Amino acid sequence: MDPAQLADLIVVVHLAYVGFVVLGFVAVLAGARLGWAWIRRRGFRVAHLVCTVIVPVEALAGVLCPLTTWEAELRRRAGQTPDELSFVGRLVRDVLFYEAPPWAFAVAYVAFGALVVAAWFGIPPRPRRRRAQALS
Repeated sequence: MDPAQLADLIVVVHLAYVGFVVLGFVAVLAGARLGWAWIRRRGFRVAHLVCTVIVPVEALAGVLCPLTTWEAELRRRAGQTPDELSFVGRLVRDVLFYEAPPWAFAVAYVAFGALVVAAWFGIPPRPRRRRAQALS
């Protein structure tokens, strides 16, 4: 796979990551209201919490997302400018990236992260079952 194709793949993975974080939160809120048991599964909730909290921590630390950095490096290696991106690359980048001052992103990420943490306590995952209980 050439660097441009890898960059396209990374930007699609990046979109999937963002989708998991945003849609996962929507699912938790909707599921709590509609009685969906799966939104209280510990594995899902831990993965969602970790994926969400990484973003504001990076923003507060002033660290650029590794997926963004990796994609940019691969595009540089491929000699691509933004005008030369594939259809998929252009489409996904237009959905993911928009113009705003860095502080606005940090505020949005921290606020969203705080909402997800609040949901962890307000709509808690099911407690772990003990192994003996699971076997009976």
